[in-house]
Amino acid sequence: MPRVKGGYTTRRRRKAILKLAKGYYGSKHALYKTAHEQVMRSWAYAYRDRKQRKRDFRKLWITRINAACQLNDIKYSRFINGLSKAGVQINRKMLAEMAVNDPKGFAVLCETAKKALTKKTTKKQPKENVVVLKKLPKNSK
Repeated sequence: MPRVKGGYTTRRRRKAILKLAKGYYGSKHALYKTAHEQVMRSWAYAYRDRKQRKRDFRKLWITRINAACQLNDIKYSRFINGLSKAGVQINRKMLAEMAVNDPKGFAVLCETAKKALTKKTTKKQPKENVVVLKKLPKNSK
């Protein structure tokens, strides 16, 4: 059986890896073996950091909200608890945006949270703007 050299296919695969490694330091952009190792590692970092980016942004938002809450004399945890009791449904990204760009609007939310925390409620009330569905009796159609 004649010897088959994997010239075209192998060269194409190696060139693709070297193209991905363009700009890497030292031999990592020139030699196939080191370039391949670094590209594989880079893909692993990219996969991991796509998940980590979401965590990092949430930490940043919470930090910004907490700083704005301190200016309005309320703790972050009490602020979030007060908003949920008041029935305000705003995500942390929007709260952080308000804390940075609209301090007056954020102060209004802080007052709303404080009022909701001071209310003494014995009976659990449904949140505003939330539809409460009741079960119908089984024999009704």
